[in-house]
Amino acid sequence: MMDRKRCPDGGWGWVIVFVSFFTQFLCYGSPLAVGVLYIEWLDAFGEGKGKTAWVGSLASGVGLLASPICSLCVSSFGARPVTIFSGFLVAGGLMLSSFAPNIYFLFFSYGIIVGLGCGLLYTATVTITCQYFDSRRGLALGLISTGSSVGLFIYAALQKMLIDFYGLDGCLLIVGALALNILACGSLMRPLQVSDCPLPEKAAPDSVPDRYSMYNEREASQEEGRTMLEKSRGDEAHCKAALVSGDWRPDGILLGSPTAVVHMQEPETYRQRVARQTYFCKQLAKRKWQLYKNYCGETVSLFKNKVFSALFIAILLFDIGGFPPSLLMEDVARSSHVKEEEFTMPLISIIGIMTAVGKLLLGILADFKWLNTLYLYVATLITMGLALCAIPFAKSYVTLAMLSAVLGFLTGNWSIFPYVTTKTVGIEKLAHAYGILMFFAGLGNSLGPPIVGWFYDWTQTYDIAFYFSGACVLLGGFILLLAALAPWDTCQKQLPKPTPTTFLYKVAANV
Repeated sequence: MMDRKRCPDGGWGWVIVFVSFFTQFLCYGSPLAVGVLYIEWLDAFGEGKGKTAWVGSLASGVGLLASPICSLCVSSFGARPVTIFSGFLVAGGLMLSSFAPNIYFLFFSYGIIVGLGCGLLYTATVTITCQYFDSRRGLALGLISTGSSVGLFIYAALQKMLIDFYGLDGCLLIVGALALNILACGSLMRPLQVSDCPLPEKAAPDSVPDRYSMYNEREASQEEGRTMLEKSRGDEAHCKAALVSGDWRPDGILLGSPTAVVHMQEPETYRQRVARQTYFCKQLAKRKWQLYKNYCGETVSLFKNKVFSALFIAILLFDIGGFPPSLLMEDVARSSHVKEEEFTMPLISIIGIMTAVGKLLLGILADFKWLNTLYLYVATLITMGLALCAIPFAKSYVTLAMLSAVLGFLTGNWSIFPYVTTKTVGIEKLAHAYGILMFFAGLGNSLGPPIVGWFYDWTQTYDIAFYFSGACVLLGGFILLLAALAPWDTCQKQLPKPTPTTFLYKVAANV
């Protein structure tokens, strides 16, 4: 058995952190700062705010919705090939968007292609970073996660400047060309041998110990060999009797000769193999069905945990209400008749830099043992809900900038969300639970901005839209607070782990 070495926790791992940071910077910069492009698309295509908002919401939500597919691709092909392929997706999608004749083309080029590329790149960078780091994994993941926030800060100003100089089409072409640098970053993601750094056990149904395999090929071949040996001995005795009796065929081949026996036994052997393989496939299907049944049972057991169910509702409502400001804040300022001369910095840039600060500071707070991480997360939700409800009262650049800073800081609660999930379901079920929660987070990201845009199209003001957004986030925060008011120990209870069903099958030699 091969000895497993420890993760490097340094060395080439820091190169991985560096290129992963720039990968997230290059791929998420434009989609997170899409609010600058949103205004230009409104003027270029003349569509409603709700319909136009679908472009940015798809770019942010598709990657989360497709997280199971992204994980499967990285597991199957590795981080380096997926990163290089995704670099082509992001760059190609941005460049294609510069030729968009209508808003529907942007749904595909910018929303789906760029969004899927970002989802693949996020999974690839996180996976390879976890492979290279163990004791310093938290620090490494924190460093690469700031790449997207820094990208939002820089790309908001960069895209605005490029639009002023080269127009919307030229801006998208240049940003797409910058995204090609992802290919260089991907080429540096040297894979680490799996045996050198074991990854945590998957929660998916496919992660089944080898001892549950249904068919041992070596045993089957040995059994088949013994069967054929016994047949050959009987055939040899039959051949001797045929020589004595002179029993032979007209073409000169003895009926009892080994050649004739093999010739006569070939159809029988083929049928046996077909029957054996059919039997094997049936047992494999039974095994897979049982595994997926256990997987569904684990999912149901997760939702029996009331704190997890409240967390699922909270993250969905949080993304429906909390994501639109990063997309629509620039248009909110224009709708409030704020003069462009007053803009010392784009509001989206303020959100981006404060998100990075929030991730860092909230992550530090979460490490204090005396602080309940779940209550800290609830506090960020309730505060964000109140800040969203205050947006309709902001009529100047200064007040909008202050609210953008608050909202950006509170959006940094993404850094403590894994802590909350782990505390709620346990480390054994983290991967399973986190995948479910991220799927619904992507659903919220996709629905939030269009809903707010439709409210504006209906009322011709953002007031009711942001009251709705604030109400959603507040509702999610209070639901989670009510679920958490019970003793904290109830959140730490480990759900019963279903015992994997073992199938023992013996393949018969003769069917």
